[in-house]
Amino acid sequence: MSRTRPGRDDSPDRLYTLTGGRSSSGSDAFDLVTLVVAECDPVPGMQSEHTAILRMCQYPTAVVEIAADLGLPVSIVRILLADLLGTGRISARHPRSAYRLPDPDILEQVLVGLRNL
Repeated sequence: MSRTRPGRDDSPDRLYTLTGGRSSSGSDAFDLVTLVVAECDPVPGMQSEHTAILRMCQYPTAVVEIAADLGLPVSIVRILLADLLGTGRISARHPRSAYRLPDPDILEQVLVGLRNL
């Protein structure tokens, strides 16, 4: 699948402009594997990176993949994502782990039940 790449200029001036001078997202909602899903389509006048994120996140997309496709540092992408999350344009969720241990209390109850047989 071909993705749009708004720009590859990683100059400090451009990155400063993209984030409005912010150096952190102020949110812990995004780590590298957080899955991002667009909740709406882009609207006219939106920042090109926000538009690109909404287009690429029609299906769950990991933060690290978004950063790679945009050619931007993950820290910058987290700030852009926090903007979109704050306006309800995206949702974020962590992938489910493939294996979770059962609750120890349940295991204890099963063990007691087996002993009572």
